[in-house]
Order: sequence, then C-alpha cells, then structure tokens
Amino acid sequence: MGNQLKTTLLLAVMTALIMIVGNLLGGRQGMMIALVLAAGMNFISYWYSDKIVLKMYRAVEATPQQSPELFEMVQTLSRQAGLPMPRVYIIPKDAPNAFATGRNPENAVVAVTQGLMALMDRQEIMGVLAHELAHVKNRDILIGTIAATMAGAIMMLASMARWGAIFGGGHRDDNNGGGMGAIGMIAMSIIAPIAAMVIQMAVSRSREYLADATGARIAGNSEGLARALEKLGAYSRRIPMDANPSTAHMFIVNPLSGKSLQSLFSTHPPVEERISRLRGVRPTDGPSTLAPPRGGDRQRAAGRAFWDNLKGK
Repeated sequence: MGNQLKTTLLLAVMTALIMIVGNLLGGRQGMMIALVLAAGMNFISYWYSDKIVLKMYRAVEATPQQSPELFEMVQTLSRQAGLPMPRVYIIPKDAPNAFATGRNPENAVVAVTQGLMALMDRQEIMGVLAHELAHVKNRDILIGTIAATMAGAIMMLASMARWGAIFGGGHRDDNNGGGMGAIGMIAMSIIAPIAAMVIQMAVSRSREYLADATGARIAGNSEGLARALEKLGAYSRRIPMDANPSTAHMFIVNPLSGKSLQSLFSTHPPVEERISRLRGVRPTDGPSTLAPPRGGDRQRAAGRAFWDNLKGK
C-alpha cells in the first residue's frame, strides 16, 4: 500500500507541474491547454505504446510451436497470477533483458531478449517472467506510460515557456504584478523538466520494488528472480543494450547502465538492493561484489543459434 500511495502522490505532483508550466506559458488558458496536451499524449500512449515499442526493438511474436518451453512457463505463471495469457515476443538482442507492455491485462505483451533465453536457466527465466507478469497484474504498464507521457508534456511546455520568456513572453507577468518575469520563467522552465525526470524515476523505482515482491509470490519463491537479477546486473555492464532512453523504464533492469552519464538518471533501483530485498538481507556497503559470469562469447553464440532456430533458418 505504501508504494501505491507513493505513486499516486508522485503523479499528482507531476500533474501540478504541468499546470504550473502551463500557467507560466499562458495563464489559466495555458494551464487548460497543458492539461489537454497531457491527456492527448496519454491517450495515444494508452492505445499504441505496445505497438510502438515492439516495432522499435524489432520484436518477433513467438508461437507455441517455435518456443514450447517459453510458452509453457508463461502459461503456468499467468494461471498462478490469475491473468489472461499474454502475447509473447522475442527481441533479437544479445543483451539479456525483458519488458512487459500493453494497455491492460487482456491486451498484455511479455517480451524477452534472445540473450536472456540463452543465459538463464528455467528457474531464473520463470523469475523474470513472473516479474513482468507482476507489472501487468499491478497495472504498472499504464502507470509507467502515464508518467512518461506527462514528463514529456512538461518538457515540451517548459521549452515553449523558455523560448517565450527569451522573446518577451515574461513582460506580461511583470506588468500584471505576477512577480515571475522572464528570468523567473526561464529558471522554472529549467527546474520543471528536471523535477519531472526525478518524479518519473521515483515512480519507476517504486513500481520495480513492488513488481519484485509480487513476482516472487507468483513464482512461488524469490531465489529464481534474485539469481536472474545477479546475472542481469553483471551482463548489463558488459553488454549494454542499444535502447531508447524514453523506454528504459520498461525493462527489468536498466538497459543503459553501461553508459555512465545515463546511469546517473536511472529509472531503476540498484540491482544489489533489489536482490537483498528478495533474499531478506541488508545490502553490503561499498562496491558491488557481483562478478560478470564467465563464458560471455559462448552464451552470445548460443543466443544467436536460438534466434536462428526460432526463425527456421
């Protein structure tokens, strides 16, 4: 319940940011335009986000004939979670990762990379799939989409406010005693997007912890997911995924973690902390003790062979 309440409060703050920036841009009318813009962006994301992201990563829908074990695992976990069977996709990437998308449980998609299938054993794959189904069960797909599109709306409006202030838009406030002025508008147009990014990261991190806990319950144990996160954390540093930053929050681990600057703005909590919570122990202080697994070239070769077999080559 704590995570649910935190998410609600964070989204409320983001809505307030949209209204503040809209007010700076055009007073009460600008505030209404900002809300309409946010609603329009959320509508598009709600109906088309799954198609957009699957096409972005060239994901291919798998069939029970092509991937019987994967389908059997998803069916078993969906039944245990009380969810409809989602569509299953495989992403032709060597970097191990996974995400869920779709507007609701009846239209959900679970996607895994070929690298994940090659690297993980059955219990670890079950842990990852259970985590993604937990996102579906907790309606995190919709929440994440709303947070991302609202952040996008704030950034767009802030940019408009900044340019408006530079070209004289701040005079209205000076004349009307608003007290903001051009300098204040420029400052707010810089602060608001940063605040929106921080809020979006807080939403995503809160939902990841909740999905880990829910996924462990769905799978019946937490060890499979904990071991999977150990491998994912190690491999993400060795084989960073060529991912769009706007979709980074969807993946089970940050696909950009190999890029130092982008990792500063990670949408995911530290992998070590997630593992510690799953195992019920406190994380150790200091640098991570997780070492990258050996045999990376062999695992990548196995992933390519898996993908070739999947396509029937």
